[in-house]
Amino acid sequence: MTEANIQSGGLGNSATQFGAVAKTFHWLTAFLIVSMLVLGVVASKWPFDTSDALGTKATLFSIHKTLGLFTFLVASLRILWAISQPRPAPLPNGRKFQHFAAETVHWSLYGALVLVPLTGWTHHAATTGFAPILWPFGQTLFFIPQSVGLAAILGKLHFVFNVLLATSLALHVAGAIKHHVIDRDATLKRMLPGQVPLPAGIEKQPLHKGPLVIACLIWVCAAGIGVALGGMKGSAAASTSPSLDTVQSQWAVADGTLNIAVDQFGQSVGGTFAEWTADIQFTETAVSDEYGNVTVVIAIPSLTLGSVTSEALNDGFLDAESFSTATFTGPIKASDGEGRFVVDGTLSLVGKDMPLSLPFVLTLEGETAKASGTAVLDRRDYDIGQAYPDESSVGFAVTITFDLTATRSQP
Repeated sequence: MTEANIQSGGLGNSATQFGAVAKTFHWLTAFLIVSMLVLGVVASKWPFDTSDALGTKATLFSIHKTLGLFTFLVASLRILWAISQPRPAPLPNGRKFQHFAAETVHWSLYGALVLVPLTGWTHHAATTGFAPILWPFGQTLFFIPQSVGLAAILGKLHFVFNVLLATSLALHVAGAIKHHVIDRDATLKRMLPGQVPLPAGIEKQPLHKGPLVIACLIWVCAAGIGVALGGMKGSAAASTSPSLDTVQSQWAVADGTLNIAVDQFGQSVGGTFAEWTADIQFTETAVSDEYGNVTVVIAIPSLTLGSVTSEALNDGFLDAESFSTATFTGPIKASDGEGRFVVDGTLSLVGKDMPLSLPFVLTLEGETAKASGTAVLDRRDYDIGQAYPDESSVGFAVTITFDLTATRSQP
């Protein structure tokens, strides 16, 4: 029996054979990849038209994300183990290009194994929404800010690297099948448990940098595509918002935010309207108990609400296609203290007009005014989310907050 016929029989690799650890990592990783990909597809396509369906969808995504982190850990350990071990020489077949292509696919696959769960994890940290990771270590990362733009890019990177992972995996499997069915060699068999006789003449091949260089180029190209798609997604979202008319306000908003928050499965999900206008008429002296009035027009399609933005804009909720704007208007009156005011106005949303009280605090500094306030509405008053009749999935209360700085317009 030649040296090539001798199995390592241990945990580590030999010059010609894979050890037990490498084989275990290989098949565990394969199982995790397939499970993660299938779960991701099923979760994405699962309906959310009822509370039970939404709960199932969230559970599937939670399992998918948790499995992704476990895959990241296993893939990292596998790569570290592979670096620490001798790489068994390829079986002799005289096809140098085939060896070169196989190494390129291996490197591409190794990178995707890390990049797919990593971008999924960072995307989860950059956004808010349902489907938490099932672990006790928190849902955010200290080096990843919660940002709509960043989340869009990371989401597309996750998608593109998933395509790269699926493609690399398909090529890897096709190569293994070719070796087993067409070439009838032991390439696939020596990754299986047990001893496999190998032919003599197996020689250690020099390490070529070409496959790694090509794989690096593939990773960079995939990353570039993901970043470009993420930017296009943000631009497309902005282009769907209606063009709001310019207002001639006594106080022109120089800077401000308009946010909402709703509970989903017991966790707060925060969102922001990027496009809105405010016509503020305000004087320091009251006339018939009124200090002026305000009219706010909001572009509904400009909403971003964590990972559930598309669901929130659908016809079961805000129905942005049919009702592209919401309007809040009412008189400004003094409240229960100096600098405290309230607008007892009307909010027109999804075709319904309902009263809404908006208390706020106002600070005047010369020609600059700063105001911030909070209001709470009940989604049921607007027939929003009727498919979710209880709060087990989506809360009834929707919290609206604003913070703005305005300057007095010159007459």
